[in-house]
Amino acid sequence: MLLCSLAQKIKPTCQNEEVAFHYTFITLPRFLRSWICLKASEMLNVPSQSFPAAGSQQRVAPAGQSRNKVALKPGHSLLDWIRLTKSGRDLTGLRGRLIEVTEEELKKHNTRNDCWTCIRGMVYNVSAYMDFHPGGEEELMRAAGIDSTDLFDQVHRWVNYESMLKECLVGRMAVKPSPALQAQTEKMESTHLNGLSLPPPLRQEPVPTPLPAKDHRPRYDWFQTEGTVSIVVYTKRKIPSAGCAVVDLQDDTLRVEMLLGKMSYLLYWRLSSEVQGCVDVQTAHSVGKVQVCFHKSVKDKWTKVGQPLEHHDTFIQCKDRELFYRECVLVSKTDVTHDTQVLRLQLPPGSHMQVPVGRHVYLKTSLQGTDVVKPYTPVDQTLIPPSQSSAEMGSDLQLMIKIYPDGLLTSHLANLPVGSSLSVGGPEGSFSLRILRDVTHLYMLAAGTGFTPMARLIRLALQDLTSVRKSKLMFFNRQERDILWCSQLDELCSKEERFEVEHVLSEPTDSWRGRRGRIDACMLQNFLERPEDSKCLVCVCGPTGFTELAVQLVRKLDFSEEEIHIFQG
Repeated sequence: MLLCSLAQKIKPTCQNEEVAFHYTFITLPRFLRSWICLKASEMLNVPSQSFPAAGSQQRVAPAGQSRNKVALKPGHSLLDWIRLTKSGRDLTGLRGRLIEVTEEELKKHNTRNDCWTCIRGMVYNVSAYMDFHPGGEEELMRAAGIDSTDLFDQVHRWVNYESMLKECLVGRMAVKPSPALQAQTEKMESTHLNGLSLPPPLRQEPVPTPLPAKDHRPRYDWFQTEGTVSIVVYTKRKIPSAGCAVVDLQDDTLRVEMLLGKMSYLLYWRLSSEVQGCVDVQTAHSVGKVQVCFHKSVKDKWTKVGQPLEHHDTFIQCKDRELFYRECVLVSKTDVTHDTQVLRLQLPPGSHMQVPVGRHVYLKTSLQGTDVVKPYTPVDQTLIPPSQSSAEMGSDLQLMIKIYPDGLLTSHLANLPVGSSLSVGGPEGSFSLRILRDVTHLYMLAAGTGFTPMARLIRLALQDLTSVRKSKLMFFNRQERDILWCSQLDELCSKEERFEVEHVLSEPTDSWRGRRGRIDACMLQNFLERPEDSKCLVCVCGPTGFTELAVQLVRKLDFSEEEIHIFQG
C-alpha cells in the first residue's frame, strides 16, 4: 500500500492498484520512474503494453542495453495517433508538397517543434509525433536533423514506419556524391577532349557487410525427376533440432531462406514452369543439409530452376535482410490462463517455417487503415519433450499472447474468429546458440509473459545440449492463476532431474506455500549457484523494470557480461 500511495502522489492518474510488477520501487530512482511509466501507460490505454510490446522482451539485446518508456499524456495512444493522421491536419508543414531535402536542410530542423529525420532515404517531420512516441521526447530527439536509419534499426527495425508516418512525409533525401566520386568527376571535366559530353557519374556501390570466411558460405545444387524438382542447400554447419529453413512457394516464385546464427542465406527464383502449391522440406541436421522438394504441374524437363530474383544467392547478416510476410490462417485458440491464450496459425500450403530458438515472428494487421505490427516468440505445443523428437516447426505456428482489454492489437486478436487471416513476417532475431556452447548451468529469470522465450530454451537444453547439467527457472508472477503452463512445469520437474523451477508470487493468497515477494539479491544468491569447473549462463526476460533490476543484481553476484543474456527490446 505504501508503494501505491507513493505512486498516487507522483502520478495522480494511476488509480488501479493491480500492477504487474513493483520491483522498481526497491532500487534506484531510475527504476521508480520505469514503474510509473509502465503503470501510467496501462491507465492511458497504450497498446504497447501487450507482450511483446514495442519494447518487446522477445527481442535480443546485449546485456545491459534497454529501452526506456515514458508515461504518455491522456489522448496520446497509438489509436489516438492513427486518428490524428486521418484528421486531415497538415503534419508536414508543407501543405501537401513533397520536396527534395539536402543534408544541410535536414540539419536545420533539429528542435522540439521543428524536428525532421531521415529513415532509408525518406525524410519525415516527426514534430507532431513527439507526444505519441512511447520512448519519449528525449529518445526521439536523438534522431533530430540526421539520418537516423541505424538508430531506428537498433531499436525497432520491425516497426512499419512507412504506414505510421506516411502523413509526415516531407520528401526524399537528396543524393550527395562522395568526395572520391566528386574528385573523379572534376578530373574528367579537366581532361575531356573534343567537346564530348561527359558520361553520367557511376553509381557508388554499397559497402558489403563483412562475411565469415569464404569456406563457410553455404552453397546449393538442384536436381529433377520427370515430376519433381529438388533444391539442396549445403549449410556447412550442424543444424539445431529446431531447424533453420524458411520456405515460401507463392504462385510462380520460390523463396528459400536459411537462418544460420546471425547470418541469412537466401535463394529466390521465378520458377521456369508452373508447379503444384505444396513443398516438402527435409533436414539432415548432423551434416547441415536441407532439401526442398516440390512437384511440377506438367511433367517435362527443366533447363534451370528459374529466373533469379533480387538478392538471390546472397549471404548477409539477418538484421540486413528485409522482412518477408505470408498470409496465415487462425485455426484455434487455447486458454492458458484467465488472460493468456495460445493462438495456432496455419501457414499457406507452400510455406514451411522452422523458427530457431530465441527468434520471433511478427504479426501484422490493418486497423483503421494503418498497419499495426508486433513481435511474438513462438512456443512448442508442450514443454514436455516427446519420446521422439518433433521440435521442428513446419506448417503451424503457436504464439502465446497475453490479452490486454485496452491493447490495440491484442484486443483485436481476442475478438478475431477462427478462420481469419493474419500476416506473419520473419522469423527474425540475433540470438545465437553459440552462447550456449559448453554451458553446464543454465539459469532463467522470467517475469510474466517473459517466460515465452524461455519455453523453447528449456526444451532445447534438455533435448539437445548434453553439456548442460542443470537448468533452473525462477518464475515471477503476481498470483498463482497467472503462472503460465504451471502444471507442465511441475510435471517436467518430476520427470527431468536436470530441471528445476521456483515460483515467486508478489500477491499470493494465504494458502500459497511457495516463495513470496519480489526479486532481490538474497533470493538470487541462493538460486544462482556456481559449482567448481562450471560454465554458467543467466537469461533474463520480463518487463523493463524487472529486467533492469534483475541484471543489476546478477552483476553484483560477479557474473560477467558474457554470462548474462537479455531478451528485450
